[in-house]
Amino acid sequence: MTDRAIRPAAPAATEEDSLLTLIDRMAALVDDTGLSELEIEVGGTLVAVRTASAIAASEIPVSPDGSTTPPQPGAGTAAGGPEAASSVKAPLTGIWYSAPTPGSAPYVSVGAEIGAGQVIGLIEAMKLFNEIKSDLGGRVTRVLAESGQLVKARQPLIEVEPL
Repeated sequence: MTDRAIRPAAPAATEEDSLLTLIDRMAALVDDTGLSELEIEVGGTLVAVRTASAIAASEIPVSPDGSTTPPQPGAGTAAGGPEAASSVKAPLTGIWYSAPTPGSAPYVSVGAEIGAGQVIGLIEAMKLFNEIKSDLGGRVTRVLAESGQLVKARQPLIEVEPL
């Protein structure tokens, strides 16, 4: 008998597992090298990993002549409507947990003041728990993600009002 016949076949990785592994490896590469963003396109799928500063820089509008105009205070309001709330978004797809353990108090709740870099929850992806840190500081106005539910990358988790 050959060695191949004796060993059980390794379970085939799902496409989702492969994509999550790729995203994790890209995030580690961005962290280790100091890059602000990294994009990879395979087939028709584009995967981009960006730091918070790269995302903020990409939100500056560019006019047709190529010049940039920084956002003005109060910009983003719709015809006298309230200003759009800032939100902390999920950096990866996985199961959201709002507390460190079942039955314990959540990391954040409505009305709580948080600082940039503060842990706001956990996302379980591929049997690993990833601490999710806020990239905003201020007062939590809404908790959008439900504990124990699937969240997708870039899905808003909480809304924060700057102080």
